[in-house]
Amino acid sequence: MTATAEVTTGPESRPDRVGHERVGRLRPRLPFGGRTADLAVLALVAAVTLVALLAPVLAPYDPVQPVGRLHVPVGDPQHPLGTDGIGRDLLSRTLLGLRTSWLTALVVVAIGLVVGGLVGLAAGAAGGFVDALLMRTTDLFLALPSTLVAVAVAAALGPGLLNTVIAISIVWWPFYARIVRGEVRSLVSRPHVEAARMAGVGPVRLVRRHLLPGVVPSAVITASLDVGNVVLVMASLSFLGLGQPAPAPELGADTARSLPELLAHWWIPAIPGIAVLVLSLVANLGGDAVRNLLSGRR
Repeated sequence: MTATAEVTTGPESRPDRVGHERVGRLRPRLPFGGRTADLAVLALVAAVTLVALLAPVLAPYDPVQPVGRLHVPVGDPQHPLGTDGIGRDLLSRTLLGLRTSWLTALVVVAIGLVVGGLVGLAAGAAGGFVDALLMRTTDLFLALPSTLVAVAVAAALGPGLLNTVIAISIVWWPFYARIVRGEVRSLVSRPHVEAARMAGVGPVRLVRRHLLPGVVPSAVITASLDVGNVVLVMASLSFLGLGQPAPAPELGADTARSLPELLAHWWIPAIPGIAVLVLSLVANLGGDAVRNLLSGRR
């Protein structure tokens, strides 16, 4: 008789922690896999983005004006998600709140990626004193409790969407600076970069032709995985009253204002909270899909 040895490989390590205060990110796994699943998830992300862009057109009613009876339950033909205690249509408010959360998250991630990417690229490419100065500054920001700093900045600047974006962006760029700097430092020692330097390639051309292409994939993957985090931070700040002032529709603020009605009219605080959950879930799935496609995983 011949014995067959079966080798079982352990689960693949998935380091999802990017910087401090981003711990234990749980990523749901789809029941089907492969490139088709990743493309389907990206199509879902594109659909959410399209809904966010067209939210003012898709909203059936004015989100800040009472348009129906008070406390209409979910499933009403005229108000599918019901109305709140003032008579405002919850579907319209949720669509506009989704627009604010989703588009603002994309803007914050883009700002963090550009600012942090430039800092990390300059530090990694220059080395020496420039590298030490930029990285110690980055370490100073990383040492601060980012959520508390964002709350403090938003409170100091006052309620408003622009102030919220500024507050989150201030604490978001250091993560990207660290990641990009590490990628650049690993690239500068590669043979093709050394050969380019010996051939007399200037620093600008060296960065543009040899360093930047190697940094972009990891930076894009990190940014795509971060959108869900920004959505949650945005919801947290608006929940604390540091987002747009009332009566502007915002998911976190709408949940906070309607919490007293949770037991009697559960759908009023629950619907904006579920919308935040859906946005975060879609963003996390989209980040995984981008990572799989760019890294060639199947």
